Amino acid sequence: MTEHGYRVPEVTKIIGISYRQLDYWARTGLVRPSIQDARGSGSQRLYSFQDLATLKLIKRMLDSGVSLQRIREAMGTLKALKEPPLGTTLVSDGSRIYAVESPEAIVDLVKGGQAVFAIAVDRLWTDLQGSIEQGSTAKSGHKKGRAVSAGGA
Repeated sequence: MTEHGYRVPEVTKIIGISYRQLDYWARTGLVRPSIQDARGSGSQRLYSFQDLATLKLIKRMLDSGVSLQRIREAMGTLKALKEPPLGTTLVSDGSRIYAVESPEAIVDLVKGGQAVFAIAVDRLWTDLQGSIEQGSTAKSGHKKGRAVSAGGA
């Protein structure tokens, strides 16, 4: 079974970021396409669903006011985990990002009077699946912009 990939135009639309942001994040190693990276002029990057979930998580953190530098640090930590971050809730006070595994941990963070936001990775994953399914339904019959196999065009 081959994994399906998402091309750059579709990724930017699904995630809600510009081509320049996606290109910069790929070139600097924040999120590289795991199916197919660019191999010179005219080549296509292909992103997996897991890549899209990571990009969506980054976008949500940026929208919540977390700096790209802090996001890079947090993503480095998440990548070091042996399991995907499903089931993890990320909490930030704007300067630090915490992975929370229990409600008690959130209470401890909030006790200090800090304003925090949380991103439940499971919910992000489900929302992303829904966005992709809606996009597929709307595009049925159009070959351009659809997910493609890693070996095909």
